[in-house]
Amino acid sequence: MAWSKAGRHEVWMASQDANALGWSDLASDRAAAEADLVLSLGGDGTVLRAVHELDGAAVPVLGVNVGTLGYLTEVEPAQCLATLDRWISGKEGKDFEIDSRMMVRATLTPANGGSQTTWRALNEVVLEKQQSGHTIWLDVDINGFEFAQYSADGVIVASPTGSTAYSMSARGPVVSPRHRALLITPVSPHMLFDRSLVLDPEEKVHIRVVGTRPVDVAIDGRRVASLTQGDTVSFAPDNAQAYFVRVTPPKFHQIVRQKFGLGDE
Repeated sequence: MAWSKAGRHEVWMASQDANALGWSDLASDRAAAEADLVLSLGGDGTVLRAVHELDGAAVPVLGVNVGTLGYLTEVEPAQCLATLDRWISGKEGKDFEIDSRMMVRATLTPANGGSQTTWRALNEVVLEKQQSGHTIWLDVDINGFEFAQYSADGVIVASPTGSTAYSMSARGPVVSPRHRALLITPVSPHMLFDRSLVLDPEEKVHIRVVGTRPVDVAIDGRRVASLTQGDTVSFAPDNAQAYFVRVTPPKFHQIVRQKFGLGDE
């Protein structure tokens, strides 16, 4: 915090976080969207939270890895202040880059005719079972054509950024985040077809709950709704994007190699 005072930078923190850390002088209820930069101190989960706090605002996030994997973060704690100085005094394209990422929009249409609900996700939207020991049935419709009825623990609809998250653990493909695509990956499918689909982002994707077993909706790991028979969720690229500060040009294959320990002996 001495850095912010020395440079006369206005810094604030969500009241709950500031009070928990003993930094009550930074506590504020101002929206993150009012900032010029959002600093995320933690791991990938903290970065996801920061993106959701921005609620679609075009404010860049600088992720400082205080977690474990840190796939979405940019720098380690020791580099934080130097990176902030570089961002404040530098020029985009020379001293840093702004990396934009596609997000997924999910729209719930209840079978009972109730109001629609819309969410956005940076990594993925998951439709998953509530009850242990039972699969759920989900109809996947693409461009008005019934592609398949999945019997599975769930179905993941991910962005390219999310291809290295839950989708990858379910045997989904790793896709460069510079692509625009919708990834559909079944979770533990009880059927012969168990492969992921990589779709053009403009494809119209609808998933409908079949059968009476309840289904949860999770947005970037956070449960937001429960679905029942006939409820439908539609997917598309969101109009908003997520933005990240990069101090070195992002090289996707190098990041994957480093973060996942490929080639380590």
